[in-house]
Amino acid sequence: MKNFVVAAISGVVFLFSGQGIAADIEAGKKKAAEVCASCHGADGNSPAPNFPKIGGQPRTYLEKALKDYKTGERKDPIMAGMAAALSNEEIENLAFYFSTQSGLYVKK
Repeated sequence: MKNFVVAAISGVVFLFSGQGIAADIEAGKKKAAEVCASCHGADGNSPAPNFPKIGGQPRTYLEKALKDYKTGERKDPIMAGMAAALSNEEIENLAFYFSTQSGLYVKK
């Protein structure tokens, strides 16, 4: 019974500790420089008004958006082409990297 309780608690901690899958922030940073920086900026804060600022966005949002572009659930010809070449691991790494960057600052 003790082993079951420990296993159950470990499973709950695993589920609530973020994604449950260890992403590699350095791999995400490298891939961002290769694939994303020309439009979104190196840290996800594009100076160009026609490209979204993705720095600081929630990791789960970024991961879902990239996966949706890849599957065609979300429509954009440029992003569909960019996401099509990404593996699930690369998507997780990119989402992790951009989510750790400073986000958009809004003046009050």
